[in-house]
Amino acid sequence: MSTRYPLPASRRRFLKQCAAGATAAALAPSAFAAAPRRADTLGIALVGLGYYATDVLAPALTQTQHVRLAGIVTGTPSKAAAWQAKYGIPEANVYSYDTFDRMADNPDIDIVYIVLPNSMHAEYTIRAARAGKHVLCEKPMATSVAECAAMIEACARANRALSIGYRLHFEPHTQEIMRLGREQDFGPVRFVTAAAGYPETRADHWKVKQAYGGGAMMDMGVYALQAARYATGEEPTLVTAQTYTTRPEIFDGVDETTTFQLLFPSGAVANLQTSFGIGMNYLRVTAAKGWYGLDPFSAYGGIKGRSSKGEIRFPEINQQAAQMDEVGLCIRENRPMRVPGEEGLRDLRVVEAVYASIAGGGRSVKLG
Repeated sequence: MSTRYPLPASRRRFLKQCAAGATAAALAPSAFAAAPRRADTLGIALVGLGYYATDVLAPALTQTQHVRLAGIVTGTPSKAAAWQAKYGIPEANVYSYDTFDRMADNPDIDIVYIVLPNSMHAEYTIRAARAGKHVLCEKPMATSVAECAAMIEACARANRALSIGYRLHFEPHTQEIMRLGREQDFGPVRFVTAAAGYPETRADHWKVKQAYGGGAMMDMGVYALQAARYATGEEPTLVTAQTYTTRPEIFDGVDETTTFQLLFPSGAVANLQTSFGIGMNYLRVTAAKGWYGLDPFSAYGGIKGRSSKGEIRFPEINQQAAQMDEVGLCIRENRPMRVPGEEGLRDLRVVEAVYASIAGGGRSVKLG
């Protein structure tokens, strides 16, 4: 029988609320059943109908209470027809990349969710803001700090909200890792190890193309980087990195496996790994008085936690539904985003330092 360390009263209340929600979901008549949807829901248009939008985000939008699937943007007419039939999307809410800007005249769409290759994030975020739409943009935010800054500026100028798709910030186990570091239940954080990767074999996929902002660091690497940042609650001051490629015929100009080390102001150190050649997914935090971690830590489901005091257990949620619902609620109530554009920019500062270290033969790069 597993044991769990005591939680503060506020966390116990949260756990009971999550458990109640999980029980209700288990008793629902279908996998996509949800609580009654509010009448004042905000409409989301998904931009890019690849795997994540099709198999993850669209189903999640059948479980949301504060937002709904209202429109799509695709360059493939056959996809549009299938989506319209499945989700009842009206013709007026179907756009191509050429007609994207016409959304400015469509009050049914409030939020644009950018689910495109990394190199296209900045362009379509800026265009969405100019069309008067709030923006949710997938991670990584863009391919450079300069692009991130331009996206933030465009949304601010248009008085539109901008949030980055870090779904784990809405996941209870991850939130507990953040709390443990912040409140130092196990003492100050000393060492973080995290790894995220999977075997990528598709030689024609955009994730292995430099022009599209591909590479392991720009995909799975962001999870490991995020883990170190939210586990410590700090920004790194020193970055050192190395990269390795065993399949140059696929990974031409982009990284297959990258390892990187971060030093934080408190003296905490992180040793991180990411790969398109190795399957791995774990996070472990060593503190002054014990350890804790998640394995897996960045999966869509099945996240499990343990510590030197026992098991860390929270009910499983639909991460994407929770993320999109909170974004919609923040817009409705004019509240700050849990994951604003500045969070994405902070990651890109470190990513740029990782690449600079690699280009310099593994030299350490200082961050201000």
